[in-house]
Amino acid sequence: MTTQPDAPRLSATVLIVRDGANIPEVLMVKRHYQIDFAAGALVFPGGKANAEDASADWDPYTDGDFGPVQQDARIAAVREAYEESGLLLARPRAQRGTNQPLVGPDMAEKLDPFRSAVDRGEQSFLELIRDNDLVLALDSLVYFGHWITPDMMPKRFDTHFYVAPAPPDQIAAHDGRETTDSVWIGAQAALDAEEAGEAIIIFPTRMNLKKFATASSVADAVERFGRETVITVKPQQSETPEGEPCLIIPDVEGYGQTVELLSRVNV
Repeated sequence: MTTQPDAPRLSATVLIVRDGANIPEVLMVKRHYQIDFAAGALVFPGGKANAEDASADWDPYTDGDFGPVQQDARIAAVREAYEESGLLLARPRAQRGTNQPLVGPDMAEKLDPFRSAVDRGEQSFLELIRDNDLVLALDSLVYFGHWITPDMMPKRFDTHFYVAPAPPDQIAAHDGRETTDSVWIGAQAALDAEEAGEAIIIFPTRMNLKKFATASSVADAVERFGRETVITVKPQQSETPEGEPCLIIPDVEGYGQTVELLSRVNV
């Protein structure tokens, strides 16, 4: 009897980026060692979508209209960024609209005490945004990647990746619950740290770091990735010619790799 794989859960991840001295930097957070997925790994803020992310009540409180799946995933990405980093990708409702400025540090600091309650489901994120007369800047997210966990994995996710310029002057800080550290780092520096054994980076994160490393600035990332078509990546289990178990991914532009040994896949 063949067992059907579990359906993947809708998830969202956001690469929040800023211009460093010579190269763009991305915000990465370190997962708590007691978390059941990617424990101790260096990741981008993100996680599973929840029921409220799909609520039609969000419509008056979002900038941008992206259809059911993209709308839900973008709301989840903004919520997860707020929960895990404190950065708030939102605008005052009275000053909404594409290319309008995001809220400053004063509003981010005002809402910071509610992060833990939103994360635990004790505080509605929608109500928090509504009560503070804000709208989520879903239009500030650039669609960057789409990965579906292989069928044989015990935990499966349908993950949408986004790139978003960091809100000016807001200060990122890890939440101390799901994440224990946060760092602004160049993509290649993160990859080098993993290669040296100084960081744990799971396969999809590593591949999207490689893709982001091709950008020369935040403006370049927004322009370049904004015009690219996102191709769904669902790794397939296989073997190398030498008989080593591996994952195969499509030969898609930007990742520069099609084979990953299972021995290197951290989950």
